[in-house]
Amino acid sequence: MTRQQRLLACLLAIACTLPACSLLDRWNPEKRAARERAQQLQQLQLEVMRYADGYVGREVEVLTGFQAESTSPEERLLLQNWKLSQATSAYTIASGPNSVTNALDMVVLATLSRMVLDDAWVGETYGARAKPVQAMQQTLETEAWKLVHGVLTDDQTARLREVMTQWRAAHPHVRNVAYIHFVDFAKSIGSPQQGEQNRPGNLFAMLGIDPLTNLDPAVREITLTRELAERSIYYMQRVPSLLDMQIERLTYQFAVQPETKAMLASAERASLVGSASDRVARMLPEVLDREREALVAQLQGILRDQSASLGTLAGQVRATLEAGTGTANALHGALDSAGRISAQFATPPGAPPPPPGPPFDIRQYTEMLRAATDTARELTAVAQQADGVLPVLRTATRDASGALNKVVDRLFVLLLLLVLAAIAATFLAALAYRRLVPRIERGEGRAP
Repeated sequence: MTRQQRLLACLLAIACTLPACSLLDRWNPEKRAARERAQQLQQLQLEVMRYADGYVGREVEVLTGFQAESTSPEERLLLQNWKLSQATSAYTIASGPNSVTNALDMVVLATLSRMVLDDAWVGETYGARAKPVQAMQQTLETEAWKLVHGVLTDDQTARLREVMTQWRAAHPHVRNVAYIHFVDFAKSIGSPQQGEQNRPGNLFAMLGIDPLTNLDPAVREITLTRELAERSIYYMQRVPSLLDMQIERLTYQFAVQPETKAMLASAERASLVGSASDRVARMLPEVLDREREALVAQLQGILRDQSASLGTLAGQVRATLEAGTGTANALHGALDSAGRISAQFATPPGAPPPPPGPPFDIRQYTEMLRAATDTARELTAVAQQADGVLPVLRTATRDASGALNKVVDRLFVLLLLLVLAAIAATFLAALAYRRLVPRIERGEGRAP
């Protein structure tokens, strides 16, 4: 047999051996079960990825509407933090290396988030406003349990619900549950118990098992490489939406800073001052006319009131003077009577004794006392009229002083408004000049 014949025989033997090996591998029960298990896990991974996309889409839609109804920047920031943490956790779980663990973590995320919404959002913070978010989360929780319907048995499902209920009872005040995974919080409450993880068919016995162990090493490496590429592409495609949420959260954080609030308040005050100045500039001529008319009317009213008061005062003074005249006449008569009486009794020195006068007449003394009584009565009337005139004079003087003060204040305000109007007109003229000069220069430049 020649060399070429021997080489041909070897090639034929190898060609016949390879299909036999492939046929043996295909009919090997362990390898066939491993391949079917790998296909099931790949299908589960695809379902988890699709569920993560739907989970994030519904969360963003409902929470964005909730943010639109909110008027507080602090509340919008809290909602944005919840939205971002939920989306990041869902995409991170969906791109994990173990599809069974991914499905369990997705169930944990949906269930614990629903518990937080029931206790904190609806029960404490937002009340009935958070009902749409609560209803959405309940729907997502129901769909999440469908992911593990063919993966977990009834006992394993009941054990998973029991573990989550125990963890929530032990940590009732935890609000951020997006980054809590099944293995982490199971260990925090003492699960799995001693020997529970190694018990066949137990929930914790499923964790850490490599489903691709029985595959051919080359096929296993190819499968792992393909899954890694799929997970990486999946997560990188969702990174832009996460980046948008991060930027939106940054704007909300900027809005709640004290410096930002102070700056916005200053800008608002400046805008109010500008609008007020514009309004004053437009209303200044009308205000000046109205104030001038009011000032003239007020002066006329003051003069009219003071003229009436002065007329009353003049009448009272006239009556007082007439009473004084009557008093003076009565006093003059009393003095004449007293002079006549004293002349009767007085005898000048060295003079001869007067002839005997008329006999004493008591009627003269009675007349003198009557005149004195009339004089006293007139003096009392004058004093009473003077007491009545003095308050009127004091009130009239006070009213005249107050009216003059008001007139001076009004004149000062009008003068101040005129000065402000002049300043505003000068400022507007300067602005107009600055705008018109470049246009005139450009027009002169175009003219040649």
